[in-house]
Amino acid sequence: MAVTTIPEALKALGRAPQDPPARAVLHGAAGSFLSLGIIDDQHRVVFHGVWIDPQGVRFLGPPVTSHDVSAAHHLTGTTAALFDLFAETVRNLLERIEEVDTQLAALQQRGRGVPLAEVWALQRRVAGLRALAGRAVVVAAECEGPLSSAFPGFAQALPSMLSQMRGVQELAGSVQQSLSDLILLRNAEESNRIAEAANELSRTSNRIAALANTSNIRMLGITYIALILGLISAVVLIPNTGATILGMPSAAWVPGFWVDVILIVLGVVPLLLVFSRRWVIDLLRGLVSSEVRVAEGISDLPELPGDQADGAGPAVGGDPPRSR
Repeated sequence: MAVTTIPEALKALGRAPQDPPARAVLHGAAGSFLSLGIIDDQHRVVFHGVWIDPQGVRFLGPPVTSHDVSAAHHLTGTTAALFDLFAETVRNLLERIEEVDTQLAALQQRGRGVPLAEVWALQRRVAGLRALAGRAVVVAAECEGPLSSAFPGFAQALPSMLSQMRGVQELAGSVQQSLSDLILLRNAEESNRIAEAANELSRTSNRIAALANTSNIRMLGITYIALILGLISAVVLIPNTGATILGMPSAAWVPGFWVDVILIVLGVVPLLLVFSRRWVIDLLRGLVSSEVRVAEGISDLPELPGDQADGAGPAVGGDPPRSR
């Protein structure tokens, strides 16, 4: 049975009739199959195939309408048809790459407003175009070498076509590099924006830490003063308790001299024991700075109106007071 379609050619070579063909050049006992890809107006790949077997050469897929290029090289027959197919492939890829280049120029003018999804879409399109150009180069090398007998005169006309194909590959590589640079630029801008946000967060955290440290210092000053007041209260409480006990009627039998001695001892001994300690002396020396911290902390306390200070105000999160 004669091969008339690309799926039939793949099936004749024992391959799954899938589209697109996985490889540009396929050889088998039934024949050889070559495939080139062209992008249509809907940006879909349309494959053109060339089937070569002992019966001859058959072109599969949509026909090529322009034959000016092959006529300029004085080619005829299957060689002319193949050369025109290559020329159509080069022209098509060049137009599509120029379209991407135009879209890239428009994206670059938009600056930061360019969505990365659009840039990645163009990157994938250019990658697909480069793959099709590489496929054409592989097919050209096969037609120039092992299959040159099926296309007489093709090798002589091929250099001009290969130079154009390499120009397409270079242009595609340049556009792809520009897209990569744009992606890197956008990534750098996003990284800088994230870094600025992180720096602002760090500054906020530092301010919070500074406020927390200030609060801790002020609380430490209040604690120092409370401790000193507690020590003074302990020193005063001991002779006060002794005086209360000795002033009861049950202690009337104690002579007045001993009452005075006991009160003096209860007043002096605790005073010497407490305020002769090294750490107590250090606390007293730092009392001035502690008083300053306490004054700062008290000055930061919010002032309450009179109706809230006497308990008439609402609780936090509660309902406002009702008028009487």
